[in-house]
Amino acid sequence: MATYVLLVKFTDKGAADIANVPERIDQSVSAWHEVGGSDLNVLMTMGEYDYCCIGEAPSDDVVMKFLFKLAKRGNVRTSTMKAFSKDQVSELLKGIG
Repeated sequence: MATYVLLVKFTDKGAADIANVPERIDQSVSAWHEVGGSDLNVLMTMGEYDYCCIGEAPSDDVVMKFLFKLAKRGNVRTSTMKAFSKDQVSELLKGIG
């Protein structure tokens, strides 16, 4: 499984419905699992982003399906990064010299 980091900001619609954030987080975690992701950790953050999510998924396609589901709801905007562990980076660097 690959690891993904999602940086998330409320839209105006999402901020107007702030009271339902805990329910929306639960719905998002369920949606992540429905499309094939696993181990999604959602953290509320202070600063430029409202959430930071870290999860595992078997492919970029699975993550895109999840992002489409989030976009359709209209409550957040996302910036998504694929992340690599130290061991993965070490493996990728073999033979590069």
